[in-house]
Amino acid sequence: MATVTIRNVWKYYGETPAVKDLNITCPDGSFVSILGPSGCGKSSTMRMIAGLEHISSGDILFDDVRVNDLAPKDRDVAMVFENYALYPHKSVYENIANPLRLRDVKEATIKERVEGAAKLLEIGHLLGRRPHELSGGQKQRVAIGRAIVREPKLFLFDEPIAHLDAKLRAHMRGEIKHLQRTLGTTMVYVTHDQLEALSMADYIAVMHDGELQQWGTPSEIFNNPVNAWVAGFVGEPAMNFLTCGIKGEGDKVSLMHRNFEIPLLAGQVRQLNGAAQTGTARMGVRPDALSISMTKPDEAAMRGEIFVNELLGGDMLVEVALDDCRIRVKTTPEFAGKPGEACYLTVNRDKWHVFDAGDGHAYF
Repeated sequence: MATVTIRNVWKYYGETPAVKDLNITCPDGSFVSILGPSGCGKSSTMRMIAGLEHISSGDILFDDVRVNDLAPKDRDVAMVFENYALYPHKSVYENIANPLRLRDVKEATIKERVEGAAKLLEIGHLLGRRPHELSGGQKQRVAIGRAIVREPKLFLFDEPIAHLDAKLRAHMRGEIKHLQRTLGTTMVYVTHDQLEALSMADYIAVMHDGELQQWGTPSEIFNNPVNAWVAGFVGEPAMNFLTCGIKGEGDKVSLMHRNFEIPLLAGQVRQLNGAAQTGTARMGVRPDALSISMTKPDEAAMRGEIFVNELLGGDMLVEVALDDCRIRVKTTPEFAGKPGEACYLTVNRDKWHVFDAGDGHAYF
């Protein structure tokens, strides 16, 4: 096991920066997810940790040992790729055993580790098969087994379940998280899927355009995003955003829109003081922090028109058209409103967010 420290790391491809001054510490034995869209620098970061990419500047340390100049084979890291990278002519047993054979490990030890990994991953009955005889999920387990037998300090997973169907992805999320808890080894997991990061990780590093946007627990990332970009990227369905004016002064301040005027809670007024100078802010509210009714519940309710209803199994997602935009609200499947009908939305002010209209940083 190892604590991984990424200190002031930059990565350039030519003159283009892919990773910009990255600082992350992955605690010993933790499950850390690096989350972001394509091109954000997350895979470059992982490859620098593995030693597959040169570090333009900065340092990467395993515990207190600087590994910048160590070859990949000397870093005691096991990596699981998106494309599995199995040898098609070798059996499952030989694929899993391959890294041990390269290190001239004794045959008895190889047998013990391969069978142990196969039992842990529930693929003991597949050891005699070849990769073309396996399903996608089975191939992924073989790739993970090949990493496990190394007994490394650090596991690196690069979008390992991206190719699997939705049902199998959900199953493998639980399997990989259980595996990490069982082994107790530090794991860094790269993904563009925020559901994977939220459901599996102890800590999440959210990246965008090569820069670290936020570091924290899944709860902190979801409930307290530091800016509008993180708030919009993390969460499904995505957060609704509305540009609003700021009205009032002292302890009585409201967000104004052509469809509504909503007063802030007392503690929120103090947090918003920096936005009052600009006169505008962006309100952010998740679909499950809104309630919908067909009659007006109070003066702060937004009036809109139902645009479309989407049944999502145990929930109903209702898209509501306001004068200049559309927002979505999550409600129960029993909701009886029909497209074209007028409705009213109420914001749970304990769960809404307000962001700066310029750079997007969060006031609360």
